[in-house]
Amino acid sequence: MKKRLLLTAWVVAAGIGLAGCAGPQLTDYAQEKPLLDMRQYFNGTLDAYGIFTDRSGQVVKRFTVVMTCAWQGPPGQEVGVLDEAFTYSDGSTGRRVWTLKRQPDGRYTGTAGDVLGEAKGQESGNAFRWGYTLNLPVDGRSIEVQFDDWMYLMTDKVMLNKAVMSKFGIRLGEVTLSFVKR
Repeated sequence: MKKRLLLTAWVVAAGIGLAGCAGPQLTDYAQEKPLLDMRQYFNGTLDAYGIFTDRSGQVVKRFTVVMTCAWQGPPGQEVGVLDEAFTYSDGSTGRRVWTLKRQPDGRYTGTAGDVLGEAKGQESGNAFRWGYTLNLPVDGRSIEVQFDDWMYLMTDKVMLNKAVMSKFGIRLGEVTLSFVKR
């Protein structure tokens, strides 16, 4: 009986471990076009349109974003500032200012006032994957939530973004966003 329980526990653990590996990998997009260069796409003014859906798929919040973006610094060491002005469907507004740094190996790091620690990301082909912890205001208090953020360049003007928000590994919902470069 004890061996059977151990075997069952091992099978369940292995299944969970394999399920974690089953998702897309950034390298899956290495040959996809158009080729994404974050410094080129996020430069100038962009408009974005988004929704937040809860885990049942219901739209909880709609929003628009106007982003102004600029990069400075020598090649390979550029620093970008992405200033996001949010307007929500209920009339409320918000702002997040990202400071992004391109690393010599092509990876990116980023900080913002409501991001805990440092965001880390990398581009491959037409895709960019970005992970970070956000300090999210909810009902008068703040909670820490993790974002697994994927962006896909569709044309030189349009990018789609899908981000899964979770806490303690439990999926809370998704943010879906389309960026349009002016």
